[in-house]
Amino acid sequence: MAKLTLEQAQTIIDKTLAKGKEMGLRPLTVAVVDDGGNLKTFARADGPGAALRPQIATGKAFGAVGMGLSSRAIGERVAERPQFGVALVGASEGRLIPVPGGVLIKSGDEVIGAVGVSGDTSDNDEAAAVAGIEAAGLTAGI
Repeated sequence: MAKLTLEQAQTIIDKTLAKGKEMGLRPLTVAVVDDGGNLKTFARADGPGAALRPQIATGKAFGAVGMGLSSRAIGERVAERPQFGVALVGASEGRLIPVPGGVLIKSGDEVIGAVGVSGDTSDNDEAAAVAGIEAAGLTAGI
């Protein structure tokens, strides 16, 4: 069973932030969690950002690994079944954020963690997350 290493998590952070800069995005906040939803590493780019960015990035990652789905997929399910979304938010004690930007980290077919990004549009957050995961030699689960 593969485990997400601190080195891999830090590479994801560094490359996600670099991709955000390359794309001209607003300052990003990035959280990487392990397969148990525990925070592995976290960074917030310099510059202005809303006060809730850390909680949003962590919630996107936590929800993705907790459900075994990207936060985009969770959001699609919640749109179809709003009561399911209410139940998820309650079950996660408010920690789940069901919008794009939370991407599973896979080693082969195995989920080893997730990354959550907040700071720009949800689609751009997700694109930066995917770039970070791929730069670490891992597979993004969207």
